[in-house]
Amino acid sequence: MVMILSALKTWVSAATLVGAALAAESDVASQGDLCSKIASVKKWVAPNDVRACFQSYKLNEKIRSNIVEVVSKTLPFHTSVNYQRQAPPPFEEIHEDLPGDVERISKKKYNSEYDMHIELSRAFKRLNDGHAAWVNYCYGLYVNYLPIPLSLITDSNGQQSIRIAFEAFDVAKAEFPDQVDVWQNALPGALKGKLSSLSGAKVLEINGNDPWDAVEANVAIAGSYQAHTTRQNAYFASYQRSTTGWVYRMGDFAQQSLPLSDSVTLTVLRLNQTKSDTFTLPYRSRFGSTSVAFADTATWRQNNCVALSTTNGVDVYANTTTSRRARKHFVNEIVDDTALVNVALPPTVTPPNPLNISQSVSQFYLLDDKKTGVLALGSFSDGIAGFNGQIATLLAGLQALKAAGTTQLIVDVTNNGGGYICIAHWLHRIIAGPKETTEPQAGLYTTARAGPLARLISETIAEYKVDPDNLLLYNSLNWAYANNTSFPPNYDWVSPVVPKFINGHQDAFTQRLGSECPASSFNSTAPAHALFDPKKVAIVSNGRCASSCSLFSITMAKKEGAKTVVVGGKKGPQQYCGTVGGQSTDFATIDTDIKTTKLKNNTLSPPDLIVNAVNGITWRLGYGVWSPDEPEEWQSRPADINLPVTADISNNPVKIWERVVKVAFN
Repeated sequence: MVMILSALKTWVSAATLVGAALAAESDVASQGDLCSKIASVKKWVAPNDVRACFQSYKLNEKIRSNIVEVVSKTLPFHTSVNYQRQAPPPFEEIHEDLPGDVERISKKKYNSEYDMHIELSRAFKRLNDGHAAWVNYCYGLYVNYLPIPLSLITDSNGQQSIRIAFEAFDVAKAEFPDQVDVWQNALPGALKGKLSSLSGAKVLEINGNDPWDAVEANVAIAGSYQAHTTRQNAYFASYQRSTTGWVYRMGDFAQQSLPLSDSVTLTVLRLNQTKSDTFTLPYRSRFGSTSVAFADTATWRQNNCVALSTTNGVDVYANTTTSRRARKHFVNEIVDDTALVNVALPPTVTPPNPLNISQSVSQFYLLDDKKTGVLALGSFSDGIAGFNGQIATLLAGLQALKAAGTTQLIVDVTNNGGGYICIAHWLHRIIAGPKETTEPQAGLYTTARAGPLARLISETIAEYKVDPDNLLLYNSLNWAYANNTSFPPNYDWVSPVVPKFINGHQDAFTQRLGSECPASSFNSTAPAHALFDPKKVAIVSNGRCASSCSLFSITMAKKEGAKTVVVGGKKGPQQYCGTVGGQSTDFATIDTDIKTTKLKNNTLSPPDLIVNAVNGITWRLGYGVWSPDEPEEWQSRPADINLPVTADISNNPVKIWERVVKVAFN
């Protein structure tokens, strides 16, 4: 999401006051206040108690009307709506009519606001685009957990099986010490108290069916990634580098962002056993670290469901004391409604001895062969070092690996959801060196959707010069012609539009845009020569590489010939990245442009949201590298290598990297 201001002062809008009034309209169930039963003094509760609280609040028509109007009037900014009515192969299972679904949701009868939220959220998820999302934090207070994350393991004969992760008990014991006894005691008969014996067990059935049936049921609602195989991979445990350390992603089976399931029944074959076991384990809901405490329905609504100061946009010139910055660093990253939980990767598989230059999400390692360097990159946004700090760290770290004698490089971007666009360009540039494919445009050419309100915003900025400090998204000073020369100031770059006919619908887009990352974007000078031969670079992930991570991976693979490796997944082609976009943003950013250009009262403009929610938007689409007249979003990106996960390397980054060396470089 684009950050327009470096700081926002707390303010209370009229919409927030309306939301506060609506919060008092709770319809408490006749059997008592169901939300008081799960008040946040209780860290762990049963999922059905959370659902009972959520569903006790009846749908308020003022809230429904507000949400539907905001979403409907924001859709024209989302670039892919008409493409997603029927995506081309290999993503043809994407066929979501989002405008039609929003219209249907606006009229359907619901028993509760929660039920409407589920349907709206899933409509967005069917786009399989992690930039375009509806996240209502009112319902993100609790996260569902099981102590048995799953892995997909390939044996020595090449046969694949779904197993309870070998590290499952170690992770559960470390992360859920106050809940392990609940699960231990839930096990039946001779299994009681033997949760540790389930680690590594082969899963024969989930809820009485083939385990792949459960995987596919999750694929249908997971969203975020276009590729079917990538959504399969989301079901299983994996790892990621965070700002503070190596974290363990539980996977969609063992971690749910909503209290959807109460329990699961598994039939498994434990290690070194000949007879299967069947047992039922309850999901447990844990109160989130960023959730605000409440005592009952009224305080749940007031503390967590009402719009915040950052929910809507602001007129950036209305307060002359607001701090500003001269240039914005645009972002392309997915919106994830799963709470960020720093479940630690077990110490036995945590990579040791990073180079001293390592910092935050950017970690550098020298493998034992002394010729392979590794950049483990968890994000293209460094929450500690910031934009300039990450730029400097990436350059210094790769130079340190080069100085140590490395001739080949692994870039591990497992679960990297994106970040700053220009950092993706920078990393490509310093690896591959100055050449036609990196200067002045290391990324993709892009376009934005040119809806009526977008055209009006651009026209107003250009004609009335309302943004002298270049704080708005639609200011022409942020963008460039397709020949990579900058637009002049006060230029209406959105018009004239480029008409398109997509899946039977008329549409309009802006002219093709060139590089958004001139040399002035960076506080460091790029080397005069390539740091590595791109053909000796392997980009490694579980397929869950999105947004700016996709921009980097695609251009390195398709322009430079870097190898791509997907670790794990079902046998068959795996897509090495997905959810490309060209830039993501959100409703608050668009609303800032609307308010600053004094267009809020225009009938095309959405009202302020009165709920605590984020509406993500895919604001620009990137044109393809090999098919440059079509969006890269809908072009296939099969990995060069699909590396099977065997028991000895499962969720062990160093052993995975050593295996990649053998298959990618030798």
